[in-house]
Amino acid sequence: MDTEKQSIGHHEMSPKALEELEHVATVDTVHQDEALKVLARWAGDEIWTPEEEKKLVRKIDRKLISILCVTYGLQYYDKAMLSQAAIFGLRADLGLSIGNRYSFSASIFYLGFIVGSYPAILMAQRWPIERVAAAIVVVWGACLMCSAACTDWKTFYVQRFFLGFLESGISPMFMMVVGGWYNKSEQALRMGAWYCCTGYVSAVSPLINYGLGHIRGGGLNSWQYMYLVAGAITILWAIVIYFFMPPDPIRAKGFTDRERYIAVARMRQNNSGVRNTHFKVEQLWESLVDIRFWLIFATAFLMMIANGPVSSFIPIIISGFGFNPLNSLLLTLPAGVVIGTIELSAPYLAYRIPGIRTWLVAICQTGTITASLLLWLLPRHEKGGLLFACYILATFGGGYAVLMGLQVANTAGYTKRSVTSSGIFVGYCLGNFVGPLLFKPKDAPGYAPGFTVVLITAIITAVLAIVYRYVCIWENKRRDKTGTMEGFDHAYEDDLTDMKNPQFRYTL
Repeated sequence: MDTEKQSIGHHEMSPKALEELEHVATVDTVHQDEALKVLARWAGDEIWTPEEEKKLVRKIDRKLISILCVTYGLQYYDKAMLSQAAIFGLRADLGLSIGNRYSFSASIFYLGFIVGSYPAILMAQRWPIERVAAAIVVVWGACLMCSAACTDWKTFYVQRFFLGFLESGISPMFMMVVGGWYNKSEQALRMGAWYCCTGYVSAVSPLINYGLGHIRGGGLNSWQYMYLVAGAITILWAIVIYFFMPPDPIRAKGFTDRERYIAVARMRQNNSGVRNTHFKVEQLWESLVDIRFWLIFATAFLMMIANGPVSSFIPIIISGFGFNPLNSLLLTLPAGVVIGTIELSAPYLAYRIPGIRTWLVAICQTGTITASLLLWLLPRHEKGGLLFACYILATFGGGYAVLMGLQVANTAGYTKRSVTSSGIFVGYCLGNFVGPLLFKPKDAPGYAPGFTVVLITAIITAVLAIVYRYVCIWENKRRDKTGTMEGFDHAYEDDLTDMKNPQFRYTL
């Protein structure tokens, strides 16, 4: 058995504390969570006040959330660069205006996402997650800058695939980090905090690229400067991640022993552990037979089909209303503000009101359904209504932010949580792969067939969220009837999965 002996300073402990902790002096890190290391070393008061915990959570927020927000904002800025560069000559320069080449350049990025997500999360489980994240960000920044060197659509396809491959690990890693620092009631809001940056960055990046769009000379076109600047910023940010990102309560710097103990001990109520570096194949197989995982996978897939027009076509669609490239870019700004606010508001409601997460996922689809109908049926001269539709099309993002938190909250077992965090992201990627391919040049400027599919998948997504809710309700009632009520006796000791732990209850 792979065990790690924990050195406990006997001279620093009272006889009573030594007696209580003697049974955890040897921590079996194969079957148990590494959080037990912190608990085994602690010899002080095991009771803390609500004020202590609130102060600690605020400190965690200050140290962690800002890093997650900026990193995810840069990721979205980088991957959504395509739609903004497209109206500044990229399509013409690289031969992407022919057939479905442009649509596939958007889709192939998510093939790279699918291929890269599992290797990234396996590395993050095996090695320090902050180092893995920093290394990935450096290489993806360099890859992004290589976009400026592409000379035709073939080389651009290669660059887009590897950019997706490199960026793929960030979202699953962040889901794991949030799951290790925050309890179930806190997770939704923190997920929303960094995910809403996809919207707010969309309100900032057009301003940057509007300025870069005016650059002439230097042997480069304006779209090439856009990629070079974004890549350089990304590389510099990787240094911040490496030195300042707190990975988990066990190894994070800048916390006192008391704060570290509280940070670990309070996570018992999640029934899902904090960190375990050993990959457990049996938890992988359990993930594949868990109906709740597949429902969330399908929800993420169908939800993200609508992201095809959002991330790759909105500036192009707006320019089709008769605006020039620069004005089209500026007219995308309100969409970023609106969607960023929804992506933050939905998780905030999930945080404040228990038991409404699945309802929020369904409700957020109503904006996407409405926008799809307007963009499909409104005449082209109704520019006000069409612009409004563009601004609310991505309301599904609020539902996805809640969905990520729901997935983490409802999955126990460190390996299972790693696998399913990547799994939901594969669904996300497949939706993003399919979405752009539905918008074909022959259907411009209205893209009626594409918006018809978006409408149908948005409706199905809302239905699946409600089905997921009642599956969880049924399972919770079944467990209650066995006489084993919710508890936290095995939160760290056994690394039990949610399906194996009868004390686990699913969040709604």
